[in-house]
Amino acid sequence: MKVRLVTILFIIAAITVNTFAQSVDVFKRKNIEAKMLSVAKWQLANPKHKLYDWTNGAFYAGIFAAWETTKSPELMKAMLEMGEANEWKAGPRFDHADDIVINQTYLDLYRINKDKKMLQPTIDVAERLKKESGNEVAKHGITWWWCDALFMAPPTLAKLSKITGDRSYLDLNDRFFRETYDRLYDREEKLYARDANFLINDKGEGRREANGKKIFWSRGNGWVVGGLVRLLKELPKGHPRREFYLIQYQAMMDRLASLQQADGLWRASLLDPDAYPGGEASGSGFDIYAMAWGVNNKILPRDKYLRVIKKGWRALNTLVHPDGKVGWTQPIGADPRRNFTADSWEVYGAGAFLLAGSEVVKLKL
Repeated sequence: MKVRLVTILFIIAAITVNTFAQSVDVFKRKNIEAKMLSVAKWQLANPKHKLYDWTNGAFYAGIFAAWETTKSPELMKAMLEMGEANEWKAGPRFDHADDIVINQTYLDLYRINKDKKMLQPTIDVAERLKKESGNEVAKHGITWWWCDALFMAPPTLAKLSKITGDRSYLDLNDRFFRETYDRLYDREEKLYARDANFLINDKGEGRREANGKKIFWSRGNGWVVGGLVRLLKELPKGHPRREFYLIQYQAMMDRLASLQQADGLWRASLLDPDAYPGGEASGSGFDIYAMAWGVNNKILPRDKYLRVIKKGWRALNTLVHPDGKVGWTQPIGADPRRNFTADSWEVYGAGAFLLAGSEVVKLKL
């Protein structure tokens, strides 16, 4: 009964906002910019977590992308105020990827302002990470033990390497990333398990969806492909591991394109969409971002992916409330969830929308 009610609410909400989506050209630059600014301003006016938190790391990545798109002084001011409030530092856990994702925005701002105070704390935490194994290895055997970490940390290390010219940060990333890949990447499904709790053993034992399929979380895989994009943007063309990341990115894009649902969105569980009514904003936003970037950079074939991107962007716009709130965003968790509605929002949902918009706006339609 509860699932049926959620489905009905989703349909009503979709019909309402689809009226808007059909009456406005969601691919016209001025409309994309207006929607991005609306989303950014609503979320800035409705803070929810500590500024160094991983949720804000994703959000401010979107804010920077929105600033690049719109050149809004208000967005630049918000980022500088965030950095100053954080003293340009990572979160307290030096070896936890969640606590260094906010540093991506610091580094992007450093490239513009060249202020050493924006850079030095990231160098300090990265140097410590090189020298100490830390608590994560002791607890889980590897440093980046959950797939979300591949959005949080690799782009930070790659940006730092590009700024400083120190290739050791790329070596560190390659080592940690490969550990995560070897443990969590399913080569048959071309998707990542969220963490070791979702792996199926050699006897076929482990947690599965109601339809018997393996559990692959939409936002978790969205984190990965979004992270791969942000990593590939920073890696030197001749980096020896670039092909490893590129092949993985292309394979995941192909798989995710095949899992888009009829309404243009992705469900919280990728392989059991029928059990999870309602499209999910954050995973869908990261997927659209990653696909549009690939088309814009001629890495993904335009004739195959443009249709998927356009369908997805139209649908993603229907999840945005008139005031700029991004609804249908699954709350914080480690697996697919059903407990979210048109009114559910989180700061990373806004971040994913802004990242998607920043690439959709560049498409030549």
